[in-house]
Amino acid sequence: VVKESIGMALVEIHDSPKWKKFLSYVGPGFLVSVAYLDPGNLETDLQAGVDHRYELLWIVLVGLGFSLIIQSRSANLGVATGKHLSEHCKEEYPKPVACCLWILAEVAVIAADIPEVIGTAFALNILFHIPMWSGVLLAGLNTLLLLGLQRYGIRKLEIAIGALVLVVGASFFSVMVQAGPNPKEIAKGIFVPRLSGHGATKDAIALLGALIMPHNLFLHSALVISRKINHSYNGIRTASKYFLIESSIALFIALFINVAVVSVSGCVCSNPIITSETQDHCKEITLSSAAYLLKNSLGNWSSKLYAISLLASGQSSTVTGTYAGQYIMQGFLDLRMKLWLRNLVTRIIAITPSLVTCIIAGSSGAGKLIIFASMILSFELPFALIPLLRFTSSEKKMGHHKNSVIVTMVSWLLGFCSIGINMYFLSTSAMQWVTSTKTPRALSLLAGFVVLLIMLLYVILLTYLTLKVETQTPGPGSPHVVMNTMMNDGAILDGGPTADQQALEIEEGILSA
Repeated sequence: VVKESIGMALVEIHDSPKWKKFLSYVGPGFLVSVAYLDPGNLETDLQAGVDHRYELLWIVLVGLGFSLIIQSRSANLGVATGKHLSEHCKEEYPKPVACCLWILAEVAVIAADIPEVIGTAFALNILFHIPMWSGVLLAGLNTLLLLGLQRYGIRKLEIAIGALVLVVGASFFSVMVQAGPNPKEIAKGIFVPRLSGHGATKDAIALLGALIMPHNLFLHSALVISRKINHSYNGIRTASKYFLIESSIALFIALFINVAVVSVSGCVCSNPIITSETQDHCKEITLSSAAYLLKNSLGNWSSKLYAISLLASGQSSTVTGTYAGQYIMQGFLDLRMKLWLRNLVTRIIAITPSLVTCIIAGSSGAGKLIIFASMILSFELPFALIPLLRFTSSEKKMGHHKNSVIVTMVSWLLGFCSIGINMYFLSTSAMQWVTSTKTPRALSLLAGFVVLLIMLLYVILLTYLTLKVETQTPGPGSPHVVMNTMMNDGAILDGGPTADQQALEIEEGILSA
């Protein structure tokens, strides 16, 4: 069943030696970490460094720490239940609500894909002077070729994506060494919280909002199912532990790369002897102008290295975005399409907005589309985050592996903070757009009313997702299902709760119900 769900053979777990066992779990966290290095994040990092030098580095640390907690919840959901997030959403919510969540999830994949495809097109333009629209088409083709590695097993794809992540890191590290930022200032920026600069609060909110991607929560819960783990009590706990360690390493690398990007732009644009042309690029930095900024300040090689890292970032993140789209389509719609056809459909849907924009408006329109995509992702995040927190806190779904009280409190607190930050960013951006347009007053009032109505519906749906009474059907992780599985596998004595403890907990659960 699991093989049919993920579309490929499971990865065997080696029991010994320990290093080989750990390597069997390595992969999902690195695929997920790519979303924290996508071109949209790189552009936000560049702007943060230009405006505030190293002052907002601690925001990157806090954001990725929060991301680790949320991503580990997603991994635990897949490990404990054997189903990914979209499958749980389909089972838990009424058909109209599940359909709405599916549409929102597909829109999130498309929105996440916009900066990734455009970033790849910018990189191809910088390296080979290929027109933007041609770069978008090549990005889509290259993604399909990389996804073709699935035919040879998930491990081959994980190795390819891991190699691309290392290319991004090595390229930006080389540029950072060439730029020569002050290590003490970087350390101070990471560990000393400050928001003293003009517009620092708003930029910090934008930086946090750009980190967590909605489709990542669907993706991580699906990728961990690719491992053939022992579904005893201890087997699930061991797998969750190894996936947490692996995700920590992957996100630490992502933190290092994000810090390097912020440090490079902060160092270059704060140099007192920069030329007027460089100052112009610093004022409104984009993925495209950053290449000219580095070329003027550090030389042609830095520009080429930046383009290589942008290309690797864009290609790796488009692959994982398309992969997430496959799982979302399969989970919500229960479609059983051939792998190559599912890849093709997901890719065509995702690149269409970027291709149309590049043909009509060129690179300037592509840059504006990235900003619009970030607003959509901020809007979309709660519709993946709230169901995830509900499911992982549920004993009916997770059984003994549900979130502890402390983890539940911290996760929901961080979740609501993230939702509040994104709602603030979304509402202020929308109202700025409404009030700044040079349109008649009546049309502005109408636009304001539409925005208010959308926000009202938004809050109503989020309230429903948060307060909905859980369905009574026990999931794979519920206590008696886990106990039966353990007894059938002969794993009840594998260091987990005893039969008497299990029976007592089941009895208490029945009495509570």
